[in-house]
Amino acid sequence: MASIKAVKFLDKYVGFLLCLFLSIFNFFSKKVSKKEYKNILLIQLWGIGETILALPTIEALRNSKKKADIDILVTSRVKEVFYKNKNIDGIFSIKLNPFSILMFILKNFRKYELVIDMEEYLNISALIAFFAGKERIGYSHGIRSKLYTQTARYNDNRHVVYTFIELLKPLGIGNKIKVQKLPKLKYSDYDKDKIGKLLKIKGISKKDFIVGLGIGSAESAKSRMWPKERFAELANRIIKKYNAKIILLGSKEEEKLANEIIELMKYKEYKEKAFSVAGKTNMGEMFYLVSLCNLFIGNDSGPMHVAAAQGVRTIGLFGCNLPIRFGPFGKGNISIYKKSNYDACINVHKGEVNECKFGIKNACVKKIQVSDVMDAVMSVMGQG
Repeated sequence: MASIKAVKFLDKYVGFLLCLFLSIFNFFSKKVSKKEYKNILLIQLWGIGETILALPTIEALRNSKKKADIDILVTSRVKEVFYKNKNIDGIFSIKLNPFSILMFILKNFRKYELVIDMEEYLNISALIAFFAGKERIGYSHGIRSKLYTQTARYNDNRHVVYTFIELLKPLGIGNKIKVQKLPKLKYSDYDKDKIGKLLKIKGISKKDFIVGLGIGSAESAKSRMWPKERFAELANRIIKKYNAKIILLGSKEEEKLANEIIELMKYKEYKEKAFSVAGKTNMGEMFYLVSLCNLFIGNDSGPMHVAAAQGVRTIGLFGCNLPIRFGPFGKGNISIYKKSNYDACINVHKGEVNECKFGIKNACVKKIQVSDVMDAVMSVMGQG
């Protein structure tokens, strides 16, 4: 995949001009007809967390359109979210570069009776929808909205789970949908076997009280990360109170950070109860490993949403982003947000996925203290 900055630059400027030009021709397109479609394409390219939060909408679409072939277009970074997903018939993966996008368009020109673009702001996805679908649904903001045949409003004052469901309303099936929990993520027997062997080497069994710590964040906003010193102190306190085993999760780039957190822990016997899998698991293995946790505490990032989907008691740490939109979904989960107002530094639907407006040194997430998180731990464990 091209670099994040390059993709954003091309999408913002080249994508804008293409959307503007093609909007002229959209005048002749017909509106969504609410008919029984033979085939439907969903587009969900980018974030792991957002892709997980889109699953209830996809499930609702499948329940309503049982006879349709439902395909999804993704990038490799989110493909595993749909492993063995019974609501999807075909999974197509592209790279976010002009050649890969053009090849998909040429192979699938006007192939689909309906395309639902689940991306919140990318012009690229709207362009793909325009060429691949005879009828098209997407969000109503931005120049990209001119390429759809019907639009849905992006309500940024509610959880994204329900914002995605808004996309089904033009089909007449989104008004009464109530979501209690996220669908569980699947993994292979090989994933289970590898994690089982890894835990055995570390002396961890299913009888242990296992706490996962999601220490990293997406590469586009590192100021979402809670300080390493506080993660270390939190691990100390959880081990002392619950005799827990701590598993630190992160990317390959966060392997050093995970090791630093363990080194910052107070006692040798506490350090021996913590280990890092940062950069050591693939997506499916991470799905299974997280499902074994009794509790998960993490920054506003993909693993936090994985934990919520797997039915693990989850605590999310928020600063730049708003938990009303992206909090860990599901009954009993907690978002910690210490700002005095709801002035978000991150607005995904506007393409604003940058660092904290106050800088990394003074990032909003640093308002959260270890005591705040321990209070949340006591609450979700039924001891508050």
